[in-house]
Amino acid sequence: MYDMGTRKRALALVAQGRSLSSVSREMGISRYAIRSWQTRIEPVEHVGKPCPRCQEVPGPPENPAAYAYLLGLYLGDGCINAHHRGVYFMRVVLDNAWPGIIDACEGALRAVRPDNSVFRVRRQGCVVVTATSKHWPCLFPQHGPGPKHNRKIALEPWQQAIVDAHPWDFVRGLIHSDGCRITNWTTRVVAGERKRYEYPRYFFTNKSDDIRGLYTGTLDKLGIEWTHCSRDGNPYHISVAKKASVALMDAHVGPKH
Repeated sequence: MYDMGTRKRALALVAQGRSLSSVSREMGISRYAIRSWQTRIEPVEHVGKPCPRCQEVPGPPENPAAYAYLLGLYLGDGCINAHHRGVYFMRVVLDNAWPGIIDACEGALRAVRPDNSVFRVRRQGCVVVTATSKHWPCLFPQHGPGPKHNRKIALEPWQQAIVDAHPWDFVRGLIHSDGCRITNWTTRVVAGERKRYEYPRYFFTNKSDDIRGLYTGTLDKLGIEWTHCSRDGNPYHISVAKKASVALMDAHVGPKH
C-alpha cells in the first residue's frame, strides 16, 4: 500500500500536465492506481471476501467477464507459483510494448480478487503483473507442475460456462497473450500487371494442443473461420484471414495496444 505522501506526489505530477504513463514510469506505480487516486486518494479499507470456489456451494467469480479475460491471459503467458504460508503468486508476463494490455491485466486481477495485492515487476523488455492469493489454484485448476504444453489442459464445467457466456473476453485474453494482428501481403497479375495486395490477419501461437483447441473451439462457436498454419516447421499456429472473420475479430479484439 502506498503512503499518502506518495499518492499526493503522483497526483501533483499529473496536475502539472504530465501523462499517467510518464508518472507511472518515473515512480514505478501503475497507471491503474494513479487513475484511482484521482477519484479517491484515501486508502479504501477492504473487508475480505471469501473465495467463491471454497463455499459450501461453490460459485463462479463475481466478475465473470474479467475472469474469462484473465483465463485467456493465464493460459497464454501466465503461471501460478507457491510462495509461503499457503499463498500463491499469479504472474502474467507481458511485453513493454503494450501498456494498455498491462493495465487491462492488472484490472482483471483486481476484479477477480479485489482484496488481494497486485503489483508490477519490471524486467528487461517486459513487465510481470503479479497478484497474491491463497485461492489461485481454486480459481485456476489448470495450475500444475511443468510447462502447460506437457500436461493436460481442460476447463472445468463452471469455467466452460463462463467462457460460453463471455467468449470474446476469453478470445481477447488469448490474443493479448499469445496472439497478434499483422498485415500480410500477396501479389496478383491483373490485366498483365503484377499488383501487390495487403490484408489483415490474426495469428495465435501456442505449443499446447489443448489450449489451441480451447481457442479454436471458441472461434467455432463465434462463427470465426480459421486454419492451421505451420511456420518454420512448427504446427503451433492458428490463422484467421477470411475478411468477414477478421472484421469480427477487429470489432471485438483489435490490435494490441
